[in-house]
Amino acid sequence: MKLREAKAKINQLTNIPFKDYLSEEHYHNIIKNKGRTGQILELTIGLQLSNTTLDFEDGELKSNKCNCTGKPLETMFITQIASIVDELLSKKDFEETKLYQKIQHLLYVPISKDGSPDEWMYLPCIEVDLSLPKYAQLAQQLREDYYSICEQMNDQLSSSNNATLHTVNGKYIQIRTKDAQPYTPIYSEKYGRVVSDKNRAFYFKKDFMKYITSLED
Repeated sequence: MKLREAKAKINQLTNIPFKDYLSEEHYHNIIKNKGRTGQILELTIGLQLSNTTLDFEDGELKSNKCNCTGKPLETMFITQIASIVDELLSKKDFEETKLYQKIQHLLYVPISKDGSPDEWMYLPCIEVDLSLPKYAQLAQQLREDYYSICEQMNDQLSSSNNATLHTVNGKYIQIRTKDAQPYTPIYSEKYGRVVSDKNRAFYFKKDFMKYITSLED
């Protein structure tokens, strides 16, 4: 499925409470299962749940919790780093990274979670294409964030022979823990040791969602 095909389908569902087109069993236990809302969205537009790198043939689908006005209430997951940690520590070219592949063309769907789950709804989605002039400033900031994060990771790990990774931040993205028991340690070939006792991941900070939303006003 192409990203813009999905965008057209999602736009038909925006501002419509779940109760108007979903059965109650669809959103049963949805508050405890945080990923269920995104799964419902994928199934509703006809996306097959899979572990492929990208959700669409030409981009990525991202959804996030917000209030009824579209204000983001959480950070937004991008991708885990365990398999790419040494690429980050060697400062691989930004445009050649898995991170860039995941964010260069994405469809952001804010989900209003005000009220009970039957009143939740998708708000108008935003297509972000970093190759467009409209997003040139954002693309440059994300590039700077990436290299800054790579530097911070190396600074942390080179501080001592048993130093481990901690949260690192850019303006719009960050790396922090994302793991559940049993934890998945991260091993670095560059440093020849475990550099984190838990898996970690890139996240968009709330300021990213606020910025792309401001461009639509």
